[in-house]
Amino acid sequence: MPGTDAHAGRSPLHRLGRNLRNPFALGYLGICVATVVWTVVVTVMDDSGESMAGVVPVLATAPASLVLLVLPDARAMFVVAVVLGALVNASIIGWCAHALSRGGRPDPTR
Repeated sequence: MPGTDAHAGRSPLHRLGRNLRNPFALGYLGICVATVVWTVVVTVMDDSGESMAGVVPVLATAPASLVLLVLPDARAMFVVAVVLGALVNASIIGWCAHALSRGGRPDPTR
């Protein structure tokens, strides 16, 4: 029956949440936040306006951020690209860690 608790673990949002709660995924997200904070601090302190610090978070969240970076040039698009890139990569990291920790056992949520 599609509405019962037995099928609640099959929803894509549940799996996404499980992947993002993985310690490795959370560690990656923490590193991404640290690079963004560092970028903001360096850019604010740079008087010349030629800071290349923005490259670090983009490369840390590649390849998804690179795909989104081709959107119109604005600071908001930079933030969207980095945030979505970090979430996509963290979800993949969490999924891989979950799959590796399962070993040869089948996924109980399937």
